[in-house]
Amino acid sequence: MADPAPLSPDPRVHVDLPRLLGLGGQARALSLLPRQPARSVLNGRHASKIRGRGLNFEELRDYQTGDDIRSIDWKVTARTGTPHVRVYTEERDRPTLLVVDQRMSMFFGSQVYMKSVIAAEAAAIAAHRLLAQGDRVGGLVFGDDMIAEHRPVRSPAALHRLLASIAAANERLHAEAEAEAEAPESSSLNRVLQSTARIAKTNYLVLVFSDFDTADADTERLIRTLAAANDLLLFSVSDPLSRGLPDRFRLTASDGRLQAEVDTGRDATARARIDAAMQDRTKAVEAWARKYGAPFLDLSTDAPALDQLLRLFGHPGGR
Repeated sequence: MADPAPLSPDPRVHVDLPRLLGLGGQARALSLLPRQPARSVLNGRHASKIRGRGLNFEELRDYQTGDDIRSIDWKVTARTGTPHVRVYTEERDRPTLLVVDQRMSMFFGSQVYMKSVIAAEAAAIAAHRLLAQGDRVGGLVFGDDMIAEHRPVRSPAALHRLLASIAAANERLHAEAEAEAEAPESSSLNRVLQSTARIAKTNYLVLVFSDFDTADADTERLIRTLAAANDLLLFSVSDPLSRGLPDRFRLTASDGRLQAEVDTGRDATARARIDAAMQDRTKAVEAWARKYGAPFLDLSTDAPALDQLLRLFGHPGGR
């Protein structure tokens, strides 16, 4: 008798490669180009617009009637005695990096999905759309003890490898796994942002999908560095509990080594401290995003990633 086929993972808890590959056809309306729908958050008052692809220098030639005088190269003009202009062409594509957080802090969800699932699916949807619009797609997928680096390439095979890394990192998450034990100063979040800054020197599109656990002063410095030379979008993945614990709520939490029980009905002080800790982190990252002109986009565990992206980018059907 043949062995039974392996069960598919619960899509609320884990994602697999077929699921991530299948997301490409579900979000054709989404665009990460500079022109955005009127209701897109990238057209918001506090959000910078995507600057789009850069310009490549093509040639230096004689000035012709109708040329924009702003393109005149005055040094060459002075040296030769005749007006010359610099000609640029728009890049056919631009490099993109998706930074996908799959640490144990992301393996949590009080509503429908785990934060790790929302981050993985949102990143996969963005990757499909970026490749479809002609950009080179790469990324850094990281957990508490691993980083998978993919340089930006414009090919379906490269996209497949990136999504396979996301699925593999997500599969490593389980209830018995230990969370990051290092000090925040050397956290994997900061290490991966350092690697991102090393690759994305200038004019990249960088999308970070994370709960920003362990974010600190070094995280702010790295966000500032990335935003100064690139288009940076920060997708903050959170759970409704991070916006306030219910009055009567019991929770058993573990980091894989230690376990604690929280009863908000009996310990109001503990509840207030937990609320403050979770909200302060999100507020700090949002303040950094506003300070350095990087759009801050909220994702939650209570709705499908696709619905949330459609809503954020101003398309019908987003809930």
